[in-house]
Amino acid sequence: MNADPTPTRPDRNLALELVRVTEFAALAAAPLVGRGDKEAADQAAVDGMRYALHSIQMDGTVVIGEGEKDEAPMLYNGEHIGDGSPPEVDIAVDPLEGTTLAAHGMPSALAVIALSPKGTMFDPGPCVYMEKMAAAHEVADLLDLDRPLSDTVKLVAARKGHAIGDVMVVVLDRPRHEAGIREIREAGARVRLISHGDVSAALLAVTERSPVDLLWGIGGTPEGVISAAAIKCLGGQLLGRLWPRDEEERTAALDAGYDLDRVLDRDDLVAGEDVFFSATGITDGDVLQGVRYPSAGGATTESLVMRSRSGTVRRIRATHDRAKLRALGGDRRFG
Repeated sequence: MNADPTPTRPDRNLALELVRVTEFAALAAAPLVGRGDKEAADQAAVDGMRYALHSIQMDGTVVIGEGEKDEAPMLYNGEHIGDGSPPEVDIAVDPLEGTTLAAHGMPSALAVIALSPKGTMFDPGPCVYMEKMAAAHEVADLLDLDRPLSDTVKLVAARKGHAIGDVMVVVLDRPRHEAGIREIREAGARVRLISHGDVSAALLAVTERSPVDLLWGIGGTPEGVISAAAIKCLGGQLLGRLWPRDEEERTAALDAGYDLDRVLDRDDLVAGEDVFFSATGITDGDVLQGVRYPSAGGATTESLVMRSRSGTVRRIRATHDRAKLRALGGDRRFG
């Protein structure tokens, strides 16, 4: 008997299901953009994301979420999400990355989610912040958190065949970065300061034809894990080292067994080989267009949907009927 010529069917691409999750979060938060209430915008995104997540066929555990259960009644660390059926996965969520950006109507607010096989996502424990560096694959081997920043930007310029003055480094605008910013500028490179949005900035640093060559600075550890998931799909590298804010946090991390000198790369932060990532724009930015209302009852979204195993990156533009969404979402508002 001849072998069955039918090729093996590919397993499910969860990323294509997750795009509905980030779309729901973005559409729920969008009516609150520019209203000055970041807590309300964040809660709307959480409500929208959690509602959509429970329809996904998976047995998920939130590893990176909104905080501990007593502080976050929904999408808290350790919460089980999905309908309970296989596969078992770790979940990292940021329903509204850039709460202040959304509240003030500023660019680059996103709804993001990442999944990987169970037990493969790094749990940052008590460490809220980490030092990070990220760049695209062509200069990924040049990243080094211990080398002077001035030397790294010069190496990046040489590798890309650019003048040093053409190199752009994206950095969070914080007092803790003043010395690093000065070093970059004194080397002759440029700095693009952002007020918020670690994940959006990391995506920008590894995206082709981006105006940014490198991300550097101390930002959120949860955002570092989510960024690592995206970078595993897009290519490139992210390095991170835990950065305790004070002696109490340092002691807690050491007592929990964390090595504070260790430099973690993207595979340490997300060890799984089948990683899924979805992001939907809430406000317009360099990476994604935000939610727009082209008609009284309609809305449009743009999303970035990726899977590491296949290396597929999709950019999805969708139109939505807000009246139908309100009917589906019960009391959740979509504008």
